[in-house]
Amino acid sequence: MEEIIKQNKSKSHQEFEKLLSEDLGNRKFKEGEITTGTIEEIGKKFVFIDLGLKSSGAIPIEEFKLTKEIDNIEVGSKIDVLLEKIENKNGEIVVSREKAKRTKSWKKMEKAFENKEEVKGVIISRCKGGFVVNVDSCLCFLPASQLDMRPLKNFDHLMRVPQTFECVKLDKKRGNIVLSRRAVIEKIRNKDKNKIISKLKEGDVVQGIVKNLTDWGVFIDLNGVDALLHITDISWSRINKPSELLSLGQSIKVKIIKIEPVKLKISVSIKHLTEDPYTKIINKYKIGEKYSAIVTKVQDYGCFAKLEEGLEGLIHQSELSWTKKNIHPGKILSTSQKIEVELLEKDTEKRRLSLSYKNTLVNPWNKFTKDHKVGDKFEGLIKNITDYGLFVSIKDTELDGLIHYKDLSWSEKESELEKYKKNQAIKFKILEINRENEKIRLGIKQLNDDPFDFFVNKNLSDIVTVAVHSSTQNGIYVNVGKKNLSILIKKSQLAKEPENQRPSRFVRGDKLDAIITELDKEKRKVSLSIKALEEKQTKEAVKKYGSKDSGGVLGDIFNFSSLKKKTKK
Repeated sequence: MEEIIKQNKSKSHQEFEKLLSEDLGNRKFKEGEITTGTIEEIGKKFVFIDLGLKSSGAIPIEEFKLTKEIDNIEVGSKIDVLLEKIENKNGEIVVSREKAKRTKSWKKMEKAFENKEEVKGVIISRCKGGFVVNVDSCLCFLPASQLDMRPLKNFDHLMRVPQTFECVKLDKKRGNIVLSRRAVIEKIRNKDKNKIISKLKEGDVVQGIVKNLTDWGVFIDLNGVDALLHITDISWSRINKPSELLSLGQSIKVKIIKIEPVKLKISVSIKHLTEDPYTKIINKYKIGEKYSAIVTKVQDYGCFAKLEEGLEGLIHQSELSWTKKNIHPGKILSTSQKIEVELLEKDTEKRRLSLSYKNTLVNPWNKFTKDHKVGDKFEGLIKNITDYGLFVSIKDTELDGLIHYKDLSWSEKESELEKYKKNQAIKFKILEINRENEKIRLGIKQLNDDPFDFFVNKNLSDIVTVAVHSSTQNGIYVNVGKKNLSILIKKSQLAKEPENQRPSRFVRGDKLDAIITELDKEKRKVSLSIKALEEKQTKEAVKKYGSKDSGGVLGDIFNFSSLKKKTKK
């Protein structure tokens, strides 16, 4: 009997579970989805929701207090909740009103992002790089750059006040939403701007107010629309800064010269209100003529000069001076200086004039080449000393010349440069005048006769008398001729016998005979040898007297020591 009762109970339990399962299946409840329930009780800590399941769901009353819904709900009210779990470990249903609202808000934000719709929200706090915005319980990020069209120092008036935003970025994986208030403001502005621009056309003359000044232009307010007045459109004449002619808040008339409907940009001009003076006056100026001018601006590459109002030209650096090539234009001319210029070139299309200042001055090269010639002697001051020579200013002229180190002395040694100092007064001779390249070559050694002239009438194997000047480890230096041309006789050429080749045995002032062993008059090269002279004299003596070994008397009448004495005079 007991077994029959147990079987009946088990069968009844199975049927109940089957019916309950079928009932739940028909209701289609799924975890993680939003469902509608009925409030059946509002307690002190929880609000109980009937979802038609085996038990009621409990939601902490704090969720309703934070969103201020507690005042609007009552028993029997229908609300949406998120079914988190149909049954937890305690057999309870887990639901959330807050998560339901968030899920709804996220779906709403996804739709707004896809359709580029605007949403309402409230800025609730600051965060790193921007602000936190609450849009229907969905927390979004508002970058600081997207708060307004211009940076705001104070934004307190925007906090916790309903604002309109545009969803510009949505990352579903990370759950991030980025908003922009600036985009909404720009849309409103562009709508108004389109209305204003549609009423304007190129060529219109309108009244505007100077809104902002920069170094490159001015922003003009045209009844709510900004227009750009570029610095080049302010005046026909050149100006340094817009602030020279305009000031903030000034009311001015401008001409619309360009409208870009797509970019909503307007360009205006003041100078186009009047006729271009350039086309009016340029024809009276002729190339090659000289005119009075005033220097208006000095740059690194030249100076600008004004011929008259509205007409300026450039004096390039190369047209400032005949002689000063690498000097800053500001050291030749200064602003407001009255000068005379020559018109070199005029380009009507590009509105450019090329002027010359140096052409109005006397060309020192013409005067110098006319009054002076190669061979003239001059005085001057050393302006600069380089590794290869001296740069010298020629007295009573504006010109400079170069003295190469080989033209300092007939020795043609670089060490000769050490004898000279900057600003030292020297005398020199003109060696070359190159008018085309504007160069003058000078020389100091040419003031005296060339010591090498001593060898003009000499030939190889000629014997010359020299005077010892000094001795070194390599040989001895001797002076030749009246101009004392210095020549080195190498150690190996001092004597036939090695023991007599010591340079130290020669004394300053000793006079010796030496033979010319090498002579190149074009290259100014000469070599002398005492050894070769001894060998020559020995051969001549052997030829004349015979050698001692052959039975001659050379050993008795010829002695090498007496030969050395003989060569001293």
